Amino acid sequence: MEENQEQQVINMPRIGDAAPEFKAVTTQGDINFPADYKGDWVILFSHPADFTPVCTSEFMTFATMEDKFTEANCKLVGLSIDGLYSHIAWLRTIKEKIEYKGMKDVEVNFPLIEDIKMDVARKYGMIQPNEDTTKAVRAVFFIDPNGIIRAIIYYPLSLGRNFDELYRVIIALQAADEFGVATPADWRPGDDVIIGPAGSCGDAKGRMEDSEIDCKDWFFCTKKLDKETVLKRVLNKK
Repeated sequence: MEENQEQQVINMPRIGDAAPEFKAVTTQGDINFPADYKGDWVILFSHPADFTPVCTSEFMTFATMEDKFTEANCKLVGLSIDGLYSHIAWLRTIKEKIEYKGMKDVEVNFPLIEDIKMDVARKYGMIQPNEDTTKAVRAVFFIDPNGIIRAIIYYPLSLGRNFDELYRVIIALQAADEFGVATPADWRPGDDVIIGPAGSCGDAKGRMEDSEIDCKDWFFCTKKLDKETVLKRVLNKK
């Protein structure tokens, strides 16, 4: 790289950071983020452009699953570097003309942010220049009720998101908070959860003797947590 070549710095919020604040126009009116969503979990996600096929399949899936996310105390907020009228025309076309995997007449009711100047996209590191300089990648930010970023997933332009995983993450994050546990690989409600390592040999021995905790060794202990208990505590908390 030549010494005089300007290097572009990409600001990317990190897990544990406060979600960057912004005000924006959306298809559902103006929003002040994340203040308007205090007390709720939020999935803030970006897509490359309106009137594109992968994005269309994703929006139809998000819209079809919106009630399921709402039940999990999670609101959806979308973004692309397009104008409001483009958003409105695209969403109308989806409802009137597009059918995919049995989904049709799909109406998108969650807000879609206008971000023509790329202000929000840059704040959230959604512009990845080596992928595209004028389109946002498929970023997903999981933001908790206190406005803190708890998880981040990035996908390239060509790869549609796994929506079962997005829903799983929302449930797992809330379960971890509610029960003070961690969730192992591929965890789903009803699976055993991870209990943190003991702080001393005495603690470890006590845990090994606890009939509710299955310790294979001092650093690997699991505990049963039934599905009904998880869902009762996580879903419909309000």
